[in-house]
Amino acid sequence: MTDELVDEYDVVVVGGGAAGLNGALVLARSRRSVVVVDAGAPRNAPATGVHGLLAREGMPPGELLERGRAEVRSYGGSVVDGEVVGADRDGDGFTVGLADGRTVRARRLLVTTGLVDELPDVPGLRERWGRDVLHCPYCHGWEVRDQAIGVLACGPMAVHQVLLFRQLSADVTLFAHTQPAPSGEQAEQLAALGVPVVRGEVTGLEVADDRLAGVRLADGTLVQRAAVAVQSRMVARTGFLAGLGLTPVPHPSGMGEHLVADAAGRSAVPGVWLAGNVTDLAAQVGAAAAGGAAAAAQVNHDLVLEDTRRAVAATRGPLGV
Repeated sequence: MTDELVDEYDVVVVGGGAAGLNGALVLARSRRSVVVVDAGAPRNAPATGVHGLLAREGMPPGELLERGRAEVRSYGGSVVDGEVVGADRDGDGFTVGLADGRTVRARRLLVTTGLVDELPDVPGLRERWGRDVLHCPYCHGWEVRDQAIGVLACGPMAVHQVLLFRQLSADVTLFAHTQPAPSGEQAEQLAALGVPVVRGEVTGLEVADDRLAGVRLADGTLVQRAAVAVQSRMVARTGFLAGLGLTPVPHPSGMGEHLVADAAGRSAVPGVWLAGNVTDLAAQVGAAAAGGAAAAAQVNHDLVLEDTRRAVAATRGPLGV
């Protein structure tokens, strides 16, 4: 089910994941006209369940989103299928353009479009992503506990990732791949925890009966592994904001690129708020939803102040008295 798009809303929420839907829920309950425009490409679609979310542990991601959409609609909000391809300033608001040619005006924008995981160019990684190729020990670690886990070094966070997964299994191997082998304190840490380092470029994954069987090296060696952890490069989905001058910048952690927001979710462009992975690359579902709710409260407060200014101006009359 999807709703009809009308000409104007108090708030257009771009992105229908946890952050966007929770933000829209808060706004709808505040009696704001709000629409969520969702392109239907959630980051966690390959996962079998959402984890670490109180009272929703293990729920399939699609079911969580369906419940969220229904809750938004129950308070008068709308959810529309579509891809936003542009946003431009229009007076004191914004005009939002969709890929199919539709446009809609908004007094405020709440951007919750999330991010894209860029994976190393190793055959098989993308196909197994979210199944037995993983990135987050808190999202997927319990499911691979006590199994043979490989960590593919892709950047400066590789040893950090090893330490987290070593908490979940005694059988963890670091594949140096194209990175230098750890040295100094990091090498000492791995040795103390019994984590071997395999040198040599990884050229692919071996799969048997639709299950990961091992990691293949350039010299032909097969190292048996049941799961592989990879630190993706996370890049915020923000191309449609270029017309407003909002472009991603490198995240301080080195994990990828994000849009900068202040503690209230405000972007550098007045009237545009950000929430979820588009600004917080490490946010899990619960944190993204909380960010959406917090930003939505700030958006509503901003609109309340504007509505009040207009009401005061109207009572003063044309001469301001």
